Amino acid sequence: MHAPHLTQLPAWKALEANRDQIARTTLRELFAADPTRGERMAVEGAGLYLDYSKNRANNETLSLLVQLAQQSGVEAHRDAMFAGQKINVTEDRAVLHVALRAPEGSIILLDGVDVVPAVHKVLKSMGAFADGIRSGTWKGGSGKRIRNIVNVGIGGSDLGPVMAYEALRHYTDSSLTFRFVSNVDGTDFAEAVAGLDPAETLFIISSKTFVTLETMTNAQTAREWILAGLGGDTSVVARHFVAVSTNAAKVAEFGIDTTNMFGFWDWVGGRYSMESAIGLSTMIAIGPRHFADLLGGFHAMDEHFRSAPLERNLPVILGLLGVWYSNFFKSQSIAVLPYEQYLKRFPAYLQQLTMESNGKSTRLDGTHVTYNTGSIYWGEPGTNGQHSFYQLIHQGTHLIPCDFIGFNKALNQLGHHHDYLISNIFAQAEALAFGKTASQVKAEGTPDWLTPHRVFEGNRPSNVIMADVLNPATLGSLVALYEHAVFTQGAIWGINCFDQWGVELGKQLAQNIISELESVTQPTLAHDSSTNTLIQRYRSRR
Repeated sequence: MHAPHLTQLPAWKALEANRDQIARTTLRELFAADPTRGERMAVEGAGLYLDYSKNRANNETLSLLVQLAQQSGVEAHRDAMFAGQKINVTEDRAVLHVALRAPEGSIILLDGVDVVPAVHKVLKSMGAFADGIRSGTWKGGSGKRIRNIVNVGIGGSDLGPVMAYEALRHYTDSSLTFRFVSNVDGTDFAEAVAGLDPAETLFIISSKTFVTLETMTNAQTAREWILAGLGGDTSVVARHFVAVSTNAAKVAEFGIDTTNMFGFWDWVGGRYSMESAIGLSTMIAIGPRHFADLLGGFHAMDEHFRSAPLERNLPVILGLLGVWYSNFFKSQSIAVLPYEQYLKRFPAYLQQLTMESNGKSTRLDGTHVTYNTGSIYWGEPGTNGQHSFYQLIHQGTHLIPCDFIGFNKALNQLGHHHDYLISNIFAQAEALAFGKTASQVKAEGTPDWLTPHRVFEGNRPSNVIMADVLNPATLGSLVALYEHAVFTQGAIWGINCFDQWGVELGKQLAQNIISELESVTQPTLAHDSSTNTLIQRYRSRR
C-alpha cells in the first residue's frame, strides 16, 4: 500500500536531478520559453479551476511527480479508501468520509455492509429537526420559539461548523442567531451566550464519546445556564439540548432525549466530519436543501479524484506540488489566501485538516521518516493580508508557496469592489512569479542607494484556484479538494493521515494537573522543576 523506501524510488532520484535544474531556472525564463504555459498548465473539475502554471516546475517535473505518485501507490491507496478497507491501521478503522456525501442509492461497503443507507437515515433525521427549528414548530421548555443555536464542540466538532457557517452566511436564515463554543476558557462560553434569552436558546453538544473534557465542561456550564434562566426545572433540558454523539447512556444521563441524538461512526475522523451530524448547526443555518448541495459539491470532487487521470487530477496536482516544495526545496509552510471575506475561517479549518493529518514522523510500517512531512498551513483573507505578511512572502528569505482562492461573481455586488478584489489575486500571483528587476526599478527613477530595497526577486510559486461563485456546492468541492490533496501526500510519504496520537499526551497530563490545581491541601508534586514551580505559583496567586 505504500513505498517501503520513498527516497530510493526512481522518480524521487530523478526529481532530485530535476530540482537542481529548476533551481537554476526562473519563472520568467519558463514563461518566455513557452508562451502557452498559462493555458496549458491548468485543470478544471467539480466546479473549480486550478492554474498551477506559476510553480517552479517544468513539464518533466510534473511528469516525474505523477510517476512518484504511481510508484508510491497513490492510486491503490485511494481505491482502498473508497472500497472501505481499514487503511487507518493504527486504529484498525476504515476511512469513509466519502460515504457521508455519497448519493442515496450508492453502495459503499464496510465489512460487507452498505453504509450509505445509515448515512441517509441520519441525514433525514437531521433534516426533519432542522425544519422544525427553522419553521418554529420546535419550541423550548417555556413554549417560546428557538431563535439562538449554540454549537458546543472542539476540534473537528467546532472548526468545520464555524467555517461552514461563516462561509455560507449569505445563505443562512437571518432570523436565527448562531454562536460557537469550543475553548475551555470560560470567556468563550460567557461571550457566546451574552445577550441570549435562555428560553429561546438551543445547545448542540457535539462529542462522539460525550466525555471530551472541554466539550463536556462547556456542556455542563450550558446546562446550569439554561436551568438558572428557566427556574431550575430539569425537565426543560430535553427541549434546549440535542446531542451529536454515539454514547446514548451518557446523553440520557445529561438529560437529553436520545431521540434527539444524532449519531455518526468511528470511520469518520473529526476533521473529516463537517458533512456528518457534526454539521447539524450548518443544516439548521442554511436548510436541508442547501446542505444537500454542499454534499453534492463534496461528492463531485470525490468522483473527480477517483476517476480523473493523475496528471489532470486537481487534488493530486495540488498534493504533489506540496510534496515538491516540502521535500525538494525544504519549504516549511504554505499560505492559503482566500479573496472572499466569507472564507475568513477557511485557513484555520485547513490547519487541522492538513497538520493533524500529515504532522507525522512515523511511517505506516513503524519506521521513522527520513524526509519532511506536513507543511505548516496559515493565511488570512485578501486584501487584508497584503497589508500584513505579504512583505515576507515577496521579499523575505523563506520560500512560501501560496494558494490564492477567488470567485468570478460577488455575493454582495457593491460598485467596483469585486473587480478591485480579484485584480489583486492576479496581480499578487504575477508579482510573486516575475518580481521586478533592478533595471526596472532604476528605470522608474529610483536612486541607486534605494534600488536594492525595491527589487522583487520573483520566482516565488503560487496556485490560483477560481470558481464561479461561493455557494454550498463550491464550498464542498473546495474542502474535498484539500482533503484529497492531503491524502495524496500521506500516501506518498507512507504515513497514516487518519490518526492523531500527537494530541493525546498533553490531555493526559492535564488530567493529573487539574487535580493538583484544585486540591484543598498542598499536593505532592512530582513533575519537573519548571512544572512544579508553575503549579505552586498559580496556586498561590489565583
